[in-house]
Amino acid sequence: MIPQSFIQDLLNRVDIVDVVGRYVQLKKGGANYMGLCPFHNEKSPSFTVSPTKQFYHCFGCGAHGTAIGFLIEYSGLGFVEAVKDLAQGVGMTVPDNDDRLPPAQRAEQQAKSLALSEALTRACDYYRRELRQAERAKQYLIGRGLTGEIAARYGLGYAPDGWDGLKSVFPDYEDGALVESGLVIDRAEEDDARHKRYDRFRDRIMFPIRNTKGQVIGFGGRVLDKGEPKYLNSPETPLFQKGSELYGLFEARQAIREAGYVLVTEGYMDVVALAQLGFPQAVATLGTACTTIHVQKLLRQTDQVVFSFDGDGAGRRAARRALEASLPYAGDNKTIKFLFLPSEHDPDSFVREYGSEAFAQQVQDAMPLSQFLLKEAVGDNDLHTPEGRARAQFDAKPMLQALPASALRLQIVRGLAQVTGSTPAEIEGLFELAQPVAQGRKAPPRARRAAPMGLERQIMRLLVAHPVLAAEFDEPAQAAVMRLASEHADMFVQLLTICREMGVNANFAVLAESLREISSDFDPLIAEIAADTESDAEVVRLELLGAIRQARLQAIKGELEQIAGGVADEAAKNRIRELMMQQDQLRRQAQAETGRRD
Repeated sequence: MIPQSFIQDLLNRVDIVDVVGRYVQLKKGGANYMGLCPFHNEKSPSFTVSPTKQFYHCFGCGAHGTAIGFLIEYSGLGFVEAVKDLAQGVGMTVPDNDDRLPPAQRAEQQAKSLALSEALTRACDYYRRELRQAERAKQYLIGRGLTGEIAARYGLGYAPDGWDGLKSVFPDYEDGALVESGLVIDRAEEDDARHKRYDRFRDRIMFPIRNTKGQVIGFGGRVLDKGEPKYLNSPETPLFQKGSELYGLFEARQAIREAGYVLVTEGYMDVVALAQLGFPQAVATLGTACTTIHVQKLLRQTDQVVFSFDGDGAGRRAARRALEASLPYAGDNKTIKFLFLPSEHDPDSFVREYGSEAFAQQVQDAMPLSQFLLKEAVGDNDLHTPEGRARAQFDAKPMLQALPASALRLQIVRGLAQVTGSTPAEIEGLFELAQPVAQGRKAPPRARRAAPMGLERQIMRLLVAHPVLAAEFDEPAQAAVMRLASEHADMFVQLLTICREMGVNANFAVLAESLREISSDFDPLIAEIAADTESDAEVVRLELLGAIRQARLQAIKGELEQIAGGVADEAAKNRIRELMMQQDQLRRQAQAETGRRD
């Protein structure tokens, strides 16, 4: 787990304007920066970035967050990945309990990664230049229906038909980074080899593979004519693992948000061809089976994933592997479907023959995960016999065990029970499903408590917006607000404690990131502050002091009423006099403050 102190230090060093500005065109507008929201379609800018709050907010769709939150939402990175990305940009190293490498060795690894990245970028630029003058390659792409605009968007290039074309851009052709990045093959140990070192990709259309940050990490190369292999991929390298990356995801992110789903296809050409035909939300696995990491990445971008496979045997096997990879992440708020096109068609040919509307309808009518799972379980088993029904249950067991406990799993269990002549409770018991839904007694849902109101809300709102004001709370002030907050006293104490721990360097962005991990109770306050205009620190401080005085006055009034209803002994009389003096002092302070403002 990354220490909170590191997150605070990181957000204090990072400028959110620079982070967001790498992806969104921002213009200065008053105290803030404005731009078109990257999270929804809009023609006039409603997306603001506050350098003071170090926070972004969209008045159109309500999206808001810190620099970390922006990278998570925009790039689909996980929390740790986003933190590491930001840290790298400001020269910080994320503490990692599992990382036992000495600093010198870690620095060596980072330098090697940088060398590989630079080599791949230079090669990508070279391939793109070569495509401009390669008529045969251009005619091939034109024949596939691609325009120059699509080729440029995906950075397509051409590797010339020569053994060492990369020598023209890498004067040191013996550089080890060329081999380690997968650009060059070295066979120096083979004495009889005609070419001891040569380009891996020759006479191929080049598809650069980018990570979620847009960096080139590998290539896929397609032959122009007949030849084997039809597609040639970069080998596994420190930058490129096929089971973790998806072709076209970087280019498709905005289109995925707009369409509301991502379409997973089987090849590079499917992706670019679909983008040309009006489906830019397509991505592809990299010549390997779909993995759980792929599914995780996809579900960070959207709640709906549609896998598109050929209807032949190979397509069915690929779909089964995608199903198995998806099961741990299938839930009530996620939709995963499987589209099987006729065996004579891939997505590209289907759209060209039947049109975009027909393909969109195919996507809409794709088979839901629940139906595909049951179909796979039933298979060729004869459900008219006990053996066939038992076999169907046997085949379904590992898939159901992989599903998280949810309403979706319950629906699938009910479907399986129906076709195999069992009850849902029997299926859950027989399969030893974790957290049984059908047979388990569930505790009643905990009612979400009402949000803070009135004066208590005002105080907490000011403290969230300006956490350094925690220094204004002495013991009487804290006790008064806790009494005022009543039901939300724990929420207030939690907030005050975090603010104090952050100290004098506390700010809204750092606090918001901390509160996000603790409780969703603070979300409405954070969203409201994110949308609010900038405020003068001294004015806010005086507003808070006034609110604290009101809280203390209310606490004093409550205690006086409580004493008045009891025994009027000497101790009670002394306490009344003490409270009256405090009350008078607070009122004079308020009058003096009003006089200074006037």
